[in-house]
Amino acid sequence: MAIWFRPFMLSDLTAARAGTLVAHLGIELTAFGDDWLEGTLPVDARTQQPYGILHGGASVVLAETLGGYAANLCVDPSRFRCVGQEISASHLRPVESGLVTGRATPVHLGRRSQVWQIAIRNAAGQPTCLSRLTMAVLEGA
Repeated sequence: MAIWFRPFMLSDLTAARAGTLVAHLGIELTAFGDDWLEGTLPVDARTQQPYGILHGGASVVLAETLGGYAANLCVDPSRFRCVGQEISASHLRPVESGLVTGRATPVHLGRRSQVWQIAIRNAAGQPTCLSRLTMAVLEGA
């Protein structure tokens, strides 16, 4: 059974990212299922640290982006909006180039808060970062 408040298309979500950090970093929403949302982040000059590997902050941006979109897809947008409250990330493996893919899955979907786990993997499918995001569910759109 799907957790989403109403049906959606990824293209609808992508249109809203123009001119934002999400667009600047090249984050793309790529797939979803009944209870997960996926997206990619390129590892290039925009997202690398000076040592030539993916910046941990860029991984966190991907995690908060996926969790934020997913959280807001679970509520009635005419009544609620979800905003980030806390995020943590464990960086597990460096990535030098290519794409990383994150998948957001819910841990808790409550009336006032949501908790999402975002697992980020490299092109070989190896885990590179594991993040946990708490979203506050606020009344008023």
